[in-house]
Amino acid sequence: MLRFGALLISLAIVHPGFAQEKEERFMPIFDGKSFEGWSGNPKWFRIEEGAIVGGTLKAPIPNNEFLTYRSELSDFELRLKFKVLGKGVNAGIQVRSKRIPKHHEMIGYQADLGDNYWGALYDESRRNKVLKSPNQAELAKVLKREDWNDYVIRCEGKRIQLWINGMQTVDYTEPDAKIEQTGLIGLQIHGGGPSEAWYKDIRLKNLAEK
Repeated sequence: MLRFGALLISLAIVHPGFAQEKEERFMPIFDGKSFEGWSGNPKWFRIEEGAIVGGTLKAPIPNNEFLTYRSELSDFELRLKFKVLGKGVNAGIQVRSKRIPKHHEMIGYQADLGDNYWGALYDESRRNKVLKSPNQAELAKVLKREDWNDYVIRCEGKRIQLWINGMQTVDYTEPDAKIEQTGLIGLQIHGGGPSEAWYKDIRLKNLAEK
């Protein structure tokens, strides 16, 4: 294990802090050079050009694989850049999630990536369904395929909000009181054909710290 122009303003809710503002209290949690603070399967994750790369374009990926940050969190805002490469690629960012012991999978919320899933909130290995999804046709107008995009994920109380490139894709409030609202952040590459998920500029604000 490692130890490591126009944005459809009338149709989108723009993240209030998405513009070029000072990112007060945001802390980088990936240094661009090492896996310090992160853990996962070294066969499927590497660092290239200052980014975490999950998967490969040279071979199929047998299982979902996750690289997880060391700290469990409840209320936070996560900002990062992503791009995905490969035919039928699927990936995502886990939040408030747990690793399944002695297994490659994680259980919990996922800010999804990939065709038909861009910007959706999926419940990985628990309810195994999309909890909320944006209009994919509208999101396609701001999405930059095979290029870098901005993802903002905000978890506060039972509410989870997602934005891609400034467009809000999800505003979800968990109705089930039994669903835990604390857990790990994880970067996923989905099992399947040759593909890569790239993640960089990963910054975190802990909303529980006043």
